[in-house]
Amino acid sequence: MRVGIISDTHGGLKAWEEAIKGPFEGVELILHAGDLLYHGPRNPFPKDYDPQTLAWAINHAPVPLLIAKGNCDADVDQLMINFPLQSPYVYCFIDGLSVMMLHGEEQDVEDLLELGGRYQVNLLITGHTHRPHLIERGPLVLLNPGSPALPKEGPPSLAVLDTEEKRIVLQDLGGEVLKEVILKI
Repeated sequence: MRVGIISDTHGGLKAWEEAIKGPFEGVELILHAGDLLYHGPRNPFPKDYDPQTLAWAINHAPVPLLIAKGNCDADVDQLMINFPLQSPYVYCFIDGLSVMMLHGEEQDVEDLLELGGRYQVNLLITGHTHRPHLIERGPLVLLNPGSPALPKEGPPSLAVLDTEEKRIVLQDLGGEVLKEVILKI
């Protein structure tokens, strides 16, 4: 199974559309680590900022979404999105892989690695920083896919998980690989 992993779209319609038509083409599930619609008071407007149309596009995604609530996601956003987005944590099993996802605004990398170890997950996904990283610590991989709409370091980015190959690819919206790892399970 191919799984698209994204975070921090912040109302950026063009970033979502590029993800769906590009790297996420053929995925069977999308994991979103929060901050879907609102750009937040500290962020500039993303290119093609259109939270209402982005909500429509998310609701009409070609595959299901699992979403962790971000610090910019409000209760009113749930009125616009047909997928649950009020849970701060998503914990799931995908083809034998244990995955935990949260926005991660209160934790640093060491705290997140400790959390992933405590829950014995194979993959811990976060967002919030808009800075992509892919860190291996034993059997745990910590992934922040960055942001396709408001990147703070490097190009607009996201990730794709291939559960058959146990491979996670962190990439830009054009599909250029920034980093990849193989899960050790």
